[in-house]
Amino acid sequence: MRYFLDTEFNGFGGELISVGLAAEYGDDDYYAVILPLPDPPEPWVARHVLPYLRSVPALLHTELDRIAAAHDIAAYLRTDPDPVIVADWPEDIALFCRLLMPAATDVVDLPGLRFEYLRTPGFSTARNSKVPHNALHDARALRDFVLGGE
Repeated sequence: MRYFLDTEFNGFGGELISVGLAAEYGDDDYYAVILPLPDPPEPWVARHVLPYLRSVPALLHTELDRIAAAHDIAAYLRTDPDPVIVADWPEDIALFCRLLMPAATDVVDLPGLRFEYLRTPGFSTARNSKVPHNALHDARALRDFVLGGE
């Protein structure tokens, strides 16, 4: 199954703040806020991202440190025999891959994972998201856009 990915991070090249995966089918989406939050955050992030981190249903909202988040997301994806992560921004894939490495010489227990990068000219997750700059809502906007075009 495909999982549509979006992340929020602390400015260009900055640390991961949150990750959202919108499942292609059903309502088994994934969302985590990565602790600790940046201190200080980039000004744009402080205005446009941090106020919306908790704008998801409580059942989906998880706040974890980086290592716990790595293992949690692996457990979420491990139930799928062929997970495909779809993103429209290369940095989302890079941050997601870094998250899967809890240490310099360690990677979470996932038997396999594929990635698909899509160019989406004219589409903006922020413009189409119910809560712009929230990783899960933006991932859902990407999912709806891609599935709507198929």
